[in-house]
Amino acid sequence: MTPSCFDHTDVRGTIGALWIFPIKSCAGISVTSATLLPTGLEWDRAWMVVDEQGVFLTQREIAQMALIQPRMDLQAGSMHLSFPGQSDLIVTLALPLMEVATQTRVQVWKSQVLAWDMGDDAAQWLSQALDRTCRLVRFDPAQQRLSNTKWTGGIQAPNQFSDGYPLLVTTHAAFEGLNSRLQAKGHARIDGVRFRANIVLDGFAEHEEDFIDTLWLHSAEPVAIRLGKPCVRCPIPNIDPRTALYSPEVGESIFQYRQDSRMNGAITFGMNAVVAQGAGQVLSVGQSVGGMLKFD
Repeated sequence: MTPSCFDHTDVRGTIGALWIFPIKSCAGISVTSATLLPTGLEWDRAWMVVDEQGVFLTQREIAQMALIQPRMDLQAGSMHLSFPGQSDLIVTLALPLMEVATQTRVQVWKSQVLAWDMGDDAAQWLSQALDRTCRLVRFDPAQQRLSNTKWTGGIQAPNQFSDGYPLLVTTHAAFEGLNSRLQAKGHARIDGVRFRANIVLDGFAEHEEDFIDTLWLHSAEPVAIRLGKPCVRCPIPNIDPRTALYSPEVGESIFQYRQDSRMNGAITFGMNAVVAQGAGQVLSVGQSVGGMLKFD
């Protein structure tokens, strides 16, 4: 395949937004560019909060995780965590990006892997913030955690601590469609970051990602992102990332128009994706994107 593949795509648009979520289920960071790795965007889901047994924790159990805000300081080689509203809590916690402590076995969904424990200071800070005993771990790149090839077209796609696929893709039009439905019922608009997508596309129709097989992106070398499994939705989009308060009308609205026959009637929003070509390239907001449609 060559860059000319982009010129023969069926639909076109641009990258409207890029998001990384360094700590699984904590707040995200909007970025203007990010390096594309086989595991997804650099720094995405590289860390995870676990309980005393090493089992992953998410907003499903602790909505306040949405308020833990990471900030990457690459020049200083550190990640800083802040948590608003707790006067007796250290304002920020600085964690070195390249230093790790001891190895420990952790569980994320059905996967059990070795990870690097980030130490007692991080554990104490998070335990106080979330009001329960927990620890912070970092994914060990030596471990192998692969996506289900049923949905990847046979691509062996490695993951860090994502739910199961390196990337999540959706469209700005999908957010607008949901907000129109919410407002028609007298509810407030919501921010699309609730859906925790890595790549948000502009210029594409509402949920057009459902029908795209491959995204091609203009870059120094060709970049191909294969869209595979529809993203089945849990209650997390009901949680306001600014307040950690629960808003059931979000899920109720989606239920009325996003029951997906591909997933036996489950509610879906966005597409899980894998890197088919172009790992190592940099993706940027405003970058041209072409989509090759599925013809089933």
